[in-house]
Amino acid sequence: MTVDELVADGRLGLGLTLLAGASGKGRPIRHPRVQKSGLALAGHYYGVVPTRVQVLGETELSYLDTLTPDARSAAARGFFSLGLSCVVVTRRAEVPKAIVQAAEATGTPLFMSEARSSRTINALHALLDEKLAPSTTLHGVLVDVFGIGLLLLGKSGIGKSECAVELVLRGHRLVADDVVRCEWRPPGMVFGAPADILRHHVEVRGLGVLNIKDLFGVTAVRERKRIDMIVQLDEWNEQKEYDRLGVDDQYQSILSTPIRLVTVPVRPGRDMGAMLEMAARNELLRRAGKHSAKELLARLEENAGLAGEMALEDQPESVISAPVAPIGPGSSQTSAGPVPPPNSSTAHPDPEGRWSDSERPLPAAKPWGGNESSAWIPAVRPKGEDG
Repeated sequence: MTVDELVADGRLGLGLTLLAGASGKGRPIRHPRVQKSGLALAGHYYGVVPTRVQVLGETELSYLDTLTPDARSAAARGFFSLGLSCVVVTRRAEVPKAIVQAAEATGTPLFMSEARSSRTINALHALLDEKLAPSTTLHGVLVDVFGIGLLLLGKSGIGKSECAVELVLRGHRLVADDVVRCEWRPPGMVFGAPADILRHHVEVRGLGVLNIKDLFGVTAVRERKRIDMIVQLDEWNEQKEYDRLGVDDQYQSILSTPIRLVTVPVRPGRDMGAMLEMAARNELLRRAGKHSAKELLARLEENAGLAGEMALEDQPESVISAPVAPIGPGSSQTSAGPVPPPNSSTAHPDPEGRWSDSERPLPAAKPWGGNESSAWIPAVRPKGEDG
């Protein structure tokens, strides 16, 4: 951009007064950062970038005041002879004449700002970052879903615009359709905006060009949005492997900035609006520190390692802690197994069928039972037995 374009932009918000060098207002500014080169006034010109806006504050001007008139003129001529784009002096009621004369002699625009150096530099950075930011243009659709900027990419006719219309019907906002202008912003973000001629419009095959703002109101559109996720719409292919777990993240670079990429297959009958909403919700969870796929994988690995311990813990406590009795004469355990309890049906065999069904002994209740009643139910003894 030129010096004249910078000063004429109303978003700058600084009261800049031109003091000298009006003939050089067409000089280019090619760097978004300003520069304070106090050492250049002392004759050290290393590191001075002429295409950056130079700022002279109170510290630099106070140094010139300590010099003799001849030394001051020599320092000013040496500084302005570098072919600078423009120079801004901050908070000085009276600018040294040597500075004004050197600026006029070299045709370098010299401005005075009414604000302090810090405020002047911040205002210049904000405007230059927007005007001189690296930019590119992509073919896609950008929508704002739950505050997450989704950039939909895919071949022509895959259904990107239809997805955008479906999301608008669900209450989300359209940013750009067909042409997305991407601009880099510090400290490492990429913002997307529509082309001026296509702003608020979307093209749907069979319906033509639609004005989303006129159809749904101002709440259905946005002028600019940061790109948080790239969704690659891919035509369903039975022979292609798609990510089933979502553990390994993939990224795609836009303006040298990596942005997370997910590939979503498209086929008839699939609700793409719901799929994109789920992608945005999952991204919000990930930013809050919750990764569903990794948490599930960690639980599976933990359960696999504890499988043996879990099998032992499933046994009743009485079985685990029961002492092992010796097998032999006089012991309660035989080679065929432990002796059944006295009230067990196996302890009182009924080979002759003397007992009726109502008098048949009941099996012993398990003390560790988790049924409706854990009370010990005594067995019914047959009539005529002394026990």
